[in-house]
Amino acid sequence: MNKHIAVLMGGWSSEREVSISSGLACAEALEALGFQVSKVDVDRNIPSVLAELKPDVCFNALHGPIGEDGNIQGLLNIMGIPYTHSGVQASAIAMDKVRSKDICLRAGLSCPDGFLLSRNDISLLKKERRPFVIKPKSQGSSIGVHIVRLKDDYLPFVEKWSYGEEIIIEKFIPGRELTVGVLNGDALCVTEITSESGFYDFTAKYEPGGSKHILPADLPEKITRKALDHAVLAHKTLGCRGITRSDFRYDDTQGLLGGLYFLEINTQPGMTSTSLIPEQAAHAGMTFPELLTKLVETAQCDL
Repeated sequence: MNKHIAVLMGGWSSEREVSISSGLACAEALEALGFQVSKVDVDRNIPSVLAELKPDVCFNALHGPIGEDGNIQGLLNIMGIPYTHSGVQASAIAMDKVRSKDICLRAGLSCPDGFLLSRNDISLLKKERRPFVIKPKSQGSSIGVHIVRLKDDYLPFVEKWSYGEEIIIEKFIPGRELTVGVLNGDALCVTEITSESGFYDFTAKYEPGGSKHILPADLPEKITRKALDHAVLAHKTLGCRGITRSDFRYDDTQGLLGGLYFLEINTQPGMTSTSLIPEQAAHAGMTFPELLTKLVETAQCDL
């Protein structure tokens, strides 16, 4: 427990505040375990900060671009500092929803039909069958995700768009929201997420009472097994390590067993008081400090 751990948090993405919440929670738990902990609010001076601190391990609590897309991972590889969570390639691919979806489709997962559209061509959506989903190519925490229903006017939303010139358009999958955590290649459990708004958006994710987490989810055994297996398959196919969380939609509106659709994988899942991964770990009999210890013990640079 005498390791010096630098907990990386903050940064300058739109998920900065969530990252700080995750980072502070992790730092407090690691300090209670007896580790020497340095809390680092990441800015563009991070190389010299780490060179001065000389930590044994970096605990990556960053969310969004820079911390989740392979950039910080590449820097830590160069500096030779072991770090938690996935490496450069897996992080970059997982953050790109188009590439990760294509790879997972090839691996045998079912995904919602969709396509990539230039923001300049948004008028083409006039003929798109509703409901459909608009979302950024590379963002997390449901930032920029918008469901366009039968009589919705999506133009005001797109006019304020600030997430790049390319937009993902996907078929909306009705039914239930499911998520599965995977730790070091093993699935934890299936959680069903419900929200009064009917959509697990940024507010539902992070505001107290914004959503309800039901675990284990009350599902047919076949669907539970499929969700667990598919989360592990996505984790391994993309070359992830440490902890990930895969999100699914389960369409049970047509009766029988319905269909299970993989939406995306998150290589930097939240570690706040309302986060899903600590809940799933607890359900599996693992305390929050034990979860963090496992992540620290398996920290590494890319080989």
